[in-house]
Order: sequence, then structure tokens, then C-alpha cells
Amino acid sequence: QVQLVESGGGLVQAGGSLRLSCAASGSIFSINDMGWYRQAPGKQRELVAFITSGGSTNYADSVKARFTISRDNAKNTVYLQMNSLKPEDTAVYYCNADIVFIVPGSRRYWGQGTQVTVSS
Repeated sequence: QVQLVESGGGLVQAGGSLRLSCAASGSIFSINDMGWYRQAPGKQRELVAFITSGGSTNYADSVKARFTISRDNAKNTVYLQMNSLKPEDTAVYYCNADIVFIVPGSRRYWGQGTQVTVSS
């Protein structure tokens, strides 16, 4: 069994910052890419940022220069530093990871989601 547990969401004023964390646990051999997605009410889930096992990153245009994704492979954890937050960043943020098992095989997992609310 593998679990992704997110933390760090909350309520912040526009212009503020939050740091999200997502820790993977279980029978993990390694993790390929890890990413953050978000879903606002009435909208589809969208990719915010992802990071490969080698550290290459990619961001949605709407968050470039404001958000930074990073990972700690020793801790099986991915982070999302969110600066200069805007009300339109309000959403439930989900962690996603491509997990390689100790027993051969791999699968993509989702976290349970963490609410981020930005007030104007």
C-alpha cells in the first residue's frame, strides 16, 4: 500500500505565501515524476507544476514566477512554495506521484487534497 499525505493548505490574504508538502509512504522503491494539480469549484482539475526524478520542472503559465516545486528524494516528499497568491489560486490542491514498487510494477497515486483559500 502507498499513501500520499498532503499538508500546508489554509487561508491566506492576497499577496501572501503558503508552502504545501506531500509525503509518500509505503512499499516504495522509487518515485518518477511528482506533481501538483488543483481544482476550483465548477472547474476541471488542472496541472499546476510537476518535477521529474532528475529535477526538471514545468509550470502552468498562470503560476510561473510565483510558484516553485521541489522534492526531497530521501524523504519521498514533494513541495510547492506558493508566493504572491491571488484569489484565483483558490482551489483544492492535489499531489500526484508515479510510484515504482519494491515488488516490480508502478502506479500513479493521488493525495486526498488540501484546501487553499486566498482572500482579496
